[in-house]
Amino acid sequence: MFAATPLTGNKPDQYVQLAEQARGLLHGEHDRVANAANLAALVYHSLPDLNWVGFYFFDGNELVVGPFQGLPACVRIAIGSGVCGTAAASGKTQRVDDVDAFPGHIACDAASRSELVVPLQDPEGRLLGVLDIDSPLRERFDADDQAGIEALARLYEGSLT
Repeated sequence: MFAATPLTGNKPDQYVQLAEQARGLLHGEHDRVANAANLAALVYHSLPDLNWVGFYFFDGNELVVGPFQGLPACVRIAIGSGVCGTAAASGKTQRVDDVDAFPGHIACDAASRSELVVPLQDPEGRLLGVLDIDSPLRERFDADDQAGIEALARLYEGSLT
């Protein structure tokens, strides 16, 4: 049975601890839904000031909501639309301090004020989907958060092989 431990120290140290917990959750499992569900729950319950953590999977045409923690979400997002679709189209992490200032932002949860979206790729560089994290606080995510969440995304990608 898995037991999450409280994170301690500065933010980079906390992400190292979170990555270790994620490795334990993902170890030996290769199912994308199971691993996404557990990782979303781990992040949601470990980090402060989040209102949504989840995955959108690429179905060949658009992003479709996968496992998440938080309020019900938009089911489908077009590639190139909103923060998630922009991350998927560009292949680059999107860190948005104020979602109201992001052109074309899709407000799935009206309480969200900032967002961090990391694209997910298979070993050949093909789009798998995105890991999406929202906060009710503006400017919630900084460079340490981005690096930490990107590291978790890489662990997730690696668990699928």
